[in-house]
Amino acid sequence: MNIFRLAGDVSHLVAIIILFMKIWRSKSCAGISGKSQVLFALVFTTRYLDLFNVFISAYNTIMKVVFLALSYATVYLIYMRFRKTYDSENDSFRVEFLLVPVLGLSFLENYAFTPLEILWTFSIFLEAVAIMPQLFMITKTGEAESITTHYLFFLGLYRALYLANWVWRYHTEGFFDQIAVVSGVVQTIFYCDFFYLYVTRVLRGTGKMSLPMPV
Repeated sequence: MNIFRLAGDVSHLVAIIILFMKIWRSKSCAGISGKSQVLFALVFTTRYLDLFNVFISAYNTIMKVVFLALSYATVYLIYMRFRKTYDSENDSFRVEFLLVPVLGLSFLENYAFTPLEILWTFSIFLEAVAIMPQLFMITKTGEAESITTHYLFFLGLYRALYLANWVWRYHTEGFFDQIAVVSGVVQTIFYCDFFYLYVTRVLRGTGKMSLPMPV
């Protein structure tokens, strides 16, 4: 494992912990898209179906379990424990517009036409767009709390570091995963405007990050 992969995993874990702790400590999921969190839980579920029959390393297994546990715990907090604070009115992105194309593409573009491989491909494609309900919600409300933007920053950093990981692996191992790389590039593009706003507004101490309201 190279340093970019490790740093990417750490950034991913930090992002999820930041979000979970934000909800737990404030006892509120205001400003958080439950739809995005359900999509991420679906990503981990379909990607880690090999958890009990494929062993790569203790690190790999532990990270799978942690990501699954935290993702479902976050969904529980949003839809069960603190459901009264959930802003369903503004969390209105039509997720079927993501799920249907992603599912169809998974059947058309995969490395092997088997259930596990199709579901793994589905998880890769879905992860690329799972953040869209959250970004849509921020755009709709016009602002985001700083702690929410920290979560999004580390999530975007994770994808950027994974791009560096793939470049490193290509030059050192000759390894190239077309599906993962293309999906990772698409996902990183979604974060580009956010990164700019994060650096110019949040890191300069404005607290909440204001975004243009949709017309």
